[in-house]
Amino acid sequence: MTVAGKARGFNSVSPTEKVIRYVLLALVLVITIGPFLWQLSTSLKSVTEDVFTRTPSFVPQDPTLANYAEVTETIPVIGYAANSLFVAVLVVAGNTIGATLAGFALAKLEFRGSKLVLGLLLATLVLPGEVTLISQYVIVRGLGFADSLVGVALPGAIQMLNVLLMRTAFQSIPKEIDSAAIIDGATAWQRLIHIGLPNVRGMLSVIVIFSFIYAWDDFLWPLLVLTDPDKYTLTVGLQYLSGTFSNNPRLIAAGTMLAFLPIVAMFAFFQRFFFRGVEAGAIKG
Repeated sequence: MTVAGKARGFNSVSPTEKVIRYVLLALVLVITIGPFLWQLSTSLKSVTEDVFTRTPSFVPQDPTLANYAEVTETIPVIGYAANSLFVAVLVVAGNTIGATLAGFALAKLEFRGSKLVLGLLLATLVLPGEVTLISQYVIVRGLGFADSLVGVALPGAIQMLNVLLMRTAFQSIPKEIDSAAIIDGATAWQRLIHIGLPNVRGMLSVIVIFSFIYAWDDFLWPLLVLTDPDKYTLTVGLQYLSGTFSNNPRLIAAGTMLAFLPIVAMFAFFQRFFFRGVEAGAIKG
């Protein structure tokens, strides 16, 4: 081993490795953030700027918000956004409550058939969503929720993946803590509230974020269930832009940004709770 190698140590990174890491990081950043920045740039370009030129400009020459104003005049963006928010709230609430209760039961409660239930949950993850689409619609229509926002939110109210995530989070709590609580006379509800929930806040934040994104971005299921234009969610309502303004990508980009900004705000609000829960690490009694 050379003197330089001894000085760096086994855990150190050579300058060449640092350069490679930063190059790969920059490449991933361009791939992930590039399309978003390009859409934002297109949405801010005025009608006098040619977006179909062979060498398009990334920075708008004359930035304007007129495209956003025209989108709001063309479709009822606020109404569609309110519908999407209502569906997202139902989906987030259902997954937060349902996945927590189901995950705690599978992880900490002993009952007959628990392994069978777990196996069935795992089996549902193998099937793609398109396979059960028709059966879901038949069930929702039979319950009387066709052409309603409740019918849009119902199939995603409790997702099996979230149940398994909560089960894994509850299983990470040492059994000794549960045993001590049972000896002290704690009920299952008390163990869930005072022991379980304080230690799975990080996972709950993950479920809230991804449930919101799932409900907000869903397009196929609301398009199938809803027939009244007044009840359209934002993603379904934005299809009017691609049909009416198919030759004007500025308006389509503006509508895309209007649908994307709430997700950014949602993640910006909850990401601190997510990282705080992950970094806490320690088990709280």
